[in-house]
Amino acid sequence: MMHRRSAALVLTGAALLLTSCAATADAGGDAAPPGAALAALTPENPTGEVIAQGMVLDNGATIELCLGAVAESAPPQCSGIPLAGWSWDGLDDAVSSGGATWNTYAVYGAFDGDTLTVTRTPIPLALFDPIAAADPTNGKRGAASRVDVTSIQSTVPDAIGDAFLGASEQDGWVFVDVVWDDGTWQRAADQDFGAGKVIIRSALREIS
Repeated sequence: MMHRRSAALVLTGAALLLTSCAATADAGGDAAPPGAALAALTPENPTGEVIAQGMVLDNGATIELCLGAVAESAPPQCSGIPLAGWSWDGLDDAVSSGGATWNTYAVYGAFDGDTLTVTRTPIPLALFDPIAAADPTNGKRGAASRVDVTSIQSTVPDAIGDAFLGASEQDGWVFVDVVWDDGTWQRAADQDFGAGKVIIRSALREIS
């Protein structure tokens, strides 16, 4: 699902990007294109167990965890990250129709950048009581103007690629949802668009 680069390539890409930006600035040329930092870097895979909440859809050929939009039909329609080690055993709440089985769950696993390998028994979301996440805005209004919002929302899908899940705007912030971020894309977004405008939200959360 997520395109990968080795750590060496990531560091090399970052160095080249910064060198290019510096050289451009010294030459008095045009600034780097919007989304250049986001496109140049990819987060490192999580080293520990992660948790995510979403629709698990088994169409008989593949089993995926959908973290973005889901079309409410029977069966639902969505695209997600592949699940390995998934079993419906003991999950009596699952719904089946049209050759597919599905429902929403909190899924624990190990993520390698493409596939989430299940490490614990999934919890139906109807029974799941998550710990509330801290407010990433710290209660402050963002600095994104209407022009910024349009530019950011038109740039980030291509810059991030398959890991992009969606974007929305509220109170001067553009919230960008991705499959996984370890802080790399947040720093890149601040570099691309300026601090205080974009908040990158990771659907996968590493369990400390």
